[in-house]
Amino acid sequence: MPDELRTFVDIDATAERVWRVLTDLPAYAEWNPFITRVEGPLVVGGRLSVSVPPVNAFVQPKPRPTVLEVVPYRRLRVRSSLDRPGLRGLFEVDVTITITDHDGGARLWWQDEFRGILVPLLIASMNHRRLPAFNAMTVALKERAESSPEPRPE
Repeated sequence: MPDELRTFVDIDATAERVWRVLTDLPAYAEWNPFITRVEGPLVVGGRLSVSVPPVNAFVQPKPRPTVLEVVPYRRLRVRSSLDRPGLRGLFEVDVTITITDHDGGARLWWQDEFRGILVPLLIASMNHRRLPAFNAMTVALKERAESSPEPRPE
C-alpha cells in the first residue's frame, strides 16, 4: 500500500490568489469538504487546530499539526503526530502544499506523506476514505480560487 497521497490541480488564477484562498483559514467551512475548520497561526512552529471527518478509530478527527514551513505564494508544510508520551514513531503525516506557475495560472500540488509503525494498519482505510475527500478538496479549492469573491486579506 502506498504511504503517501498526492494529487495536483491546475487553477486558472494567480499563485497569489490561490495562496490567499489556501491561507484564509476562517473561510474553510465555506468551501472545504474535508478540512472543515482550521485555526491558529501560519508561522513556523505554530500549532494549528484542525477538524476533519473521522477516518478510523486511531486517527483523531481534530489533529493539532505543527507548521514546518511557510513560503508565501509557494509552499506550506505541516506535520501531525499520533505519538503518545514515551511512544514515539506511531503515526505521523507531513502535509506539503506547493503552488507553481503553470500555463498562465497556477498548479497546486497536495501531498500527504505517512510514517510510523501504525501506517501498515491504517493506510488501507485512509486511502479508501480519505482519497475521494482529498481529491474533492483540491477541486473545491480550484473552484473557490477561480470563481469566489476575493478572499479576506492575510
